[in-house]
Amino acid sequence: MTIKIEAFSSPGCGKCAQAKEMLKAIVEELGRERISWRDVNILEEMDYAVELGILSAPAIAIDGELVFPALPSPNRLRAELIRRLGQAR
Repeated sequence: MTIKIEAFSSPGCGKCAQAKEMLKAIVEELGRERISWRDVNILEEMDYAVELGILSAPAIAIDGELVFPALPSPNRLRAELIRRLGQAR
């Protein structure tokens, strides 16, 4: 079973680019076969972002739930993904 991550960002956002790079590195570390993720442009999918409760970018949703409304530390994101991967077994 895999978990689904959505990284909400807006074009030209420096913190958003940082979030995506951090997420890519952690996904590689934990295994791409266990985590699927996509980049969501909040300007193109505003209705979906609002539905999840996203007020600003970057934000990270896991399995359709807003988990990080702001950029988390790499350790905090890694710990949450490891916890969820353990539950998915």
